[in-house]
Amino acid sequence: MDLERPLRHPDTDSAPLMNKRARWLVLVGFLFPGSAQVLAGNRKLGRFGLGATILMLLIAVISVIGLLFFRTATLSVFTNSLVLLVVQWLILGYAVMWLILGFDTLRLARLVKVTPGWRVPVAIVSVILTVLPVAGAAYASVTVGSARGAFSDIFGGGAPAVEPVDGRYNIMLLGVDPGEDREGMRPDSISLVSVDAETGQSVIVGLPRELTQMPFDEASPLYPVYPDGFCSPTNNYEGDGYCFTTGYLNAMITELSDSGSPSYEGMFAEATSQGSTPGIEAMKDAVSGATGLDVQFYVLIDMAGFSSLIDALGGVTVDVQQPIPLGGYEDPYTGEWVEGDSYIEPGVQTLNGEYALMFARVRHGLANGDFDRMQHQRQLQAAILAQMNPANVLLRFQELAGAGSELVKTDIPESMLGRFVDLAARAKDHTPVSVEIAPPAIDPEYVDYALVHQMVADAVAAASPPQEAE
Repeated sequence: MDLERPLRHPDTDSAPLMNKRARWLVLVGFLFPGSAQVLAGNRKLGRFGLGATILMLLIAVISVIGLLFFRTATLSVFTNSLVLLVVQWLILGYAVMWLILGFDTLRLARLVKVTPGWRVPVAIVSVILTVLPVAGAAYASVTVGSARGAFSDIFGGGAPAVEPVDGRYNIMLLGVDPGEDREGMRPDSISLVSVDAETGQSVIVGLPRELTQMPFDEASPLYPVYPDGFCSPTNNYEGDGYCFTTGYLNAMITELSDSGSPSYEGMFAEATSQGSTPGIEAMKDAVSGATGLDVQFYVLIDMAGFSSLIDALGGVTVDVQQPIPLGGYEDPYTGEWVEGDSYIEPGVQTLNGEYALMFARVRHGLANGDFDRMQHQRQLQAAILAQMNPANVLLRFQELAGAGSELVKTDIPESMLGRFVDLAARAKDHTPVSVEIAPPAIDPEYVDYALVHQMVADAVAAASPPQEAE
């Protein structure tokens, strides 16, 4: 009551009192929105403001506790599209309430009764403390909306979460470059990422696109068609030749989607409803057979979308090991490749989207041709992940969200997103173990798959907790 008397019923003829009262109302109104109204204005509005503030603080405290002690579950909640929609509207509603309370506090300050020397400072501080938080809340709401849109566009809907296989999540990563001169979908970059479900430590298996005669597990619907490996001479394929395509690993998607062979009729019929395609599911089975790991998900990266993603990041830094020729062409008379007259020079380079895409695409003129291109694409992927630090992501989130929806397709369900975000954070504490299924260790034309399986198993053991390795 002693505090309320000078605030609610002040002596308006006392300039020092009115100065102090105005300053206090602006301060407490900012620190505890609604308190100025409870003390000097509409108590009902003030109580509503205080209640909303307490609710928002409670949500924030619970969220922090959840991230500290129940990280995966909390991330799963806040990566759910419906929850993000509720959060977005809560932020907007609180921002509107803050704006109303802020300007009402300025009214309650009765600036006409404040001495001239204090009127402008009090008004400026009051407007700043009202407008800046509201602008921040508006930006936060737009950012949450961008995240919600990106999650809905990229991730595979409401499918239930999947448990790891032998303690690991195995994800097939495809880099596709769909140029106008290309028929069908033939990935240029094929990798298998195997992530420990507890530590986040990963194994990255690089597979050449010209890999041949991949074996299929007996549980695969492709096994009866190719019991001795994909497109092997001894098979049960119904059609001309041993198969419709080249028989390379990167032809699996086209094989299923474009051949029209009765051999594939009805295969992977449920794929489309799960955010995949029959061709991609066939490729999962081929990669599983080649590596000995059970592929659970795929992530398809459109290489053309790399450009917008990298520009959204502000460029990407890579260590170029050899000159990368630009602007080369095939001589129409000799059929030989003629290198361009400019290069991406060796050394640490920061590339924009256009040049990064060239770095990932070029194979002619490189020391090891397509195998160097495979390495460049994985190097670029790693560099992009390295630059996805919290500060960069927050600064450029809306651009990244827009680029991500153009860049990525996957069948990872939204219900798994929180779990994978948590694993991605843990993965930063480990260096990935890399395995290249490429010459000189492996000849893609004549593959010893027992040796490949052993190479992958050794890498998995090296990237597993000690007790599992033992």
